[in-house]
Amino acid sequence: MAVTAKQVKELRDRTGVGMMDAKKALVEVDGDMDKAIDLLREKGMAKAAKKADRIAAEGLTGIFVEGNIAAVVEVNSETDFVAKNDQFVALVNETAEVIAKNKPANNEEALKLTMSNGKTMEEAYIEATTVIGEKIDFRRFEIVEKSDSEVFGAYKHGGGLIGVITVVEGGEEKLAKDLAMHIAAMKPQVLSYKDLDPNFIEQEVVALKARLEIENEDRKRTGKPFLTIPEYGSELQLTSEVLVKVEEGLKEELKAQGKPEKIWDKILPGQLDRFVRDNTQIDQQYTLLAQPYVLDDSKTVAKFLESVNASIRMFVRFEVGEGIEKKEDNFVEEVMAQANMNK
Repeated sequence: MAVTAKQVKELRDRTGVGMMDAKKALVEVDGDMDKAIDLLREKGMAKAAKKADRIAAEGLTGIFVEGNIAAVVEVNSETDFVAKNDQFVALVNETAEVIAKNKPANNEEALKLTMSNGKTMEEAYIEATTVIGEKIDFRRFEIVEKSDSEVFGAYKHGGGLIGVITVVEGGEEKLAKDLAMHIAAMKPQVLSYKDLDPNFIEQEVVALKARLEIENEDRKRTGKPFLTIPEYGSELQLTSEVLVKVEEGLKEELKAQGKPEKIWDKILPGQLDRFVRDNTQIDQQYTLLAQPYVLDDSKTVAKFLESVNASIRMFVRFEVGEGIEKKEDNFVEEVMAQANMNK
């Protein structure tokens, strides 16, 4: 039977597929709208299955905040071009909203949730893969809850390449957002040194010492002053016994320098602070509270928050593609392979 333009438009409106795909489906099922929708869904699932092994490491993060609930999500695509697609952006934003409002326990539960068009989230992602033509992958989410006395800070960098949520007490929303911006830029992994694994710290200290020794070799050749190679890397390692021993050593140095004992109390605090700063470089790299605050680098984040009578309870930071092994294209090998095929 003949398929009308009105039928094609209706099917496109209901499924989002292209005009030719809609027309072919209607012709195949003799104009039956419901059967055409089922057929497109089956074909969409087949197309999505074919793309399942592809690497999707681009995409966007999405954030939704309402009342005391917030959600941050990551949705991946194969190319950064698709991440600018209006349909893709809308899917990311709605995903964050649906998750925040329904609070699923995991991805499996999330994919069963109903979207605004009545389809499940899983169906929405299959449809997006079919229509957009790339693998569209719902990767992860985190739900954050706060109390009435706390505030959220929400920030997306680069249009959504990085998404951050903070929970702050004793401060305004601007402070919470400023902290989210700091986190986006400085990439802390945890809140404080107490959250770091001791084995991780030891491994990082070994790597840090090796890097500094190599740097000092270069400085030796160029006549630059050597960098201090620390013995420790985290406040977690600076026990009271360690600090007492360090203070005793500093006193011995002051005595050897002939400094009067009556002025030691004025000199020692600064020297101890310098020792702690030099020996907490792992904290400064990986923990938020030990990092110099980007808006006032004369203070650490911890000291800044203390100065404004505020505290941060938690944060979530998603960066698109982190942890995904991207395919490396070798242009020379690709050209040579093509040349061999043409022989």
